[in-house]
Amino acid sequence: IIRTQDIDQIPQLSKELESFADEVFSYGELRTRRLVFGPGAEAPISVRFSGSDPVVLRKLAEEAKASMVEGSSAIHKPWVNWYEQELVLRPIYATNRAQTAGVSRENIADMMRYATDGVRAGIYREGDRLIPIVVRQSHEHKAPLASQLLYMETAKQFIPMEQLIDGMEFEVQNTVIERRDRVMTISVSADVSPDVTVAETHASIREAIESIPLPVGYSMAWGGEYEQATDAQSSLVRQLPISVLAMVLISILLFRSLRQPIIIWLLVPMCMNGVVIALLATDLAFTFTALLGLLSLSGMLIKNGIVLVEEIDRVRGEGVELVEAILQACTSRLRPVVLAAGTTILGMIPLLNDAFFQSMAVTIMGGLAFASVLSLTAAPLLYLLFFRRDNKLV
Repeated sequence: IIRTQDIDQIPQLSKELESFADEVFSYGELRTRRLVFGPGAEAPISVRFSGSDPVVLRKLAEEAKASMVEGSSAIHKPWVNWYEQELVLRPIYATNRAQTAGVSRENIADMMRYATDGVRAGIYREGDRLIPIVVRQSHEHKAPLASQLLYMETAKQFIPMEQLIDGMEFEVQNTVIERRDRVMTISVSADVSPDVTVAETHASIREAIESIPLPVGYSMAWGGEYEQATDAQSSLVRQLPISVLAMVLISILLFRSLRQPIIIWLLVPMCMNGVVIALLATDLAFTFTALLGLLSLSGMLIKNGIVLVEEIDRVRGEGVELVEAILQACTSRLRPVVLAAGTTILGMIPLLNDAFFQSMAVTIMGGLAFASVLSLTAAPLLYLLFFRRDNKLV
C-alpha cells in the first residue's frame, strides 16, 4: 500500500513501481493501490466461482479473466487467487509391501518432510517469544530421497523407502485452495485504471461475465467493491422507510394538515439537480459517503421548508391576504434560510481535501446551494397553488 501526501503523484508513482517490478521481478506479482479508508475490498473488481471440481473452477476462472480483458480496457492486471499450479513429487505407495512392514502413508510423508523442509518437534519459549523447534536432515547428507531410511516396527530395523514405494511421479497440484462456506471457491480479481470509476468498469464487463455458462452445481457471485456497496446500500435501504415514515408523521403532526407537509416534501427532490451538477463539475463518483450526504441533505431542506411554510401560516393567521402573506413571510425568512445554508456550505470546505469525505462534502455543498435557491421560489409558488382557493384564515 502506497501512502503519500501528494495525491497528484500517486498514479505516476504507482506506474513507476509496477514497471520496475515487471523488469526486476518478472516472475513475481506486485500491485499498488491507494490507502483505503475503512475495511475496503481486496480488489475493486472481483468475481467468485464456487463448486466441487478444482479443474472446472480453474477453467471458469480463465474464461472470466479473458472476458474481463476483452470487455474493458480499464481492467488492469487481473489475477486468480489460487495462483499458479506447482509440480509436486509424489511417491507411489506400495500398499502390500508397506503394510506388511507396518509403514503407513503418514510415515512416508513424515520422512520426506524430515529430509526436506523439516518436522516441527516442539516450541521453545524465550521470554514472550515462541520459537518453533524444527528437526531436519543435515544438508551434508547427499543420499537420494528414495534411499532415505524408515523404521520398520515389525522387524525392529530400518528399511530404505524405495522398497516401500513403486517409484515417484510428478503431479500438478493446486498449492492454494480457498473455500467459502466450506465450498471450494476461486476468485478472479482486477484493478481499475485511475481515470475510470469502478462502477463504469463493472457495468462494461458484467454482461460478459454473467453470460459464462455454469455447469450444474456451480455458482457465480460478484465480490470486490460492488459487493460491499450492495451490502451497505441494502442495509441502509432496509432502515430508510422507517426513518422517512417517522419524518412524514412528525411533519403532519406539526402542521395538523396534509397540504403543508406535501409542499415541504416536494422541495426535497430539487436537491438532486445540484448534486448532479456538483459531482459532474468536480469529476467525482457518487460513492457511499455521497449517498449519506444526500440523505442528510434531505433533512436540511425539510428544515428550510418548515421555516418558510410555518412563517406563511403565521402571517396568514394575523389576517393578511394570501399573496401578501407569502411575500412578507419569504422576505422575513430569506436571511435565516440563506445564512443557514451558507454556514453549512462553508463548514464543508475543510472536507474537500479529505479523500474519504470529499464526495460527501461536494454532494452537500452543491445540493444545498442549488436547492436553497429553488426552495425560496418553489415553496411560495407551491403554497399559492395549494391554498389559492382557500380564503379562510389558518
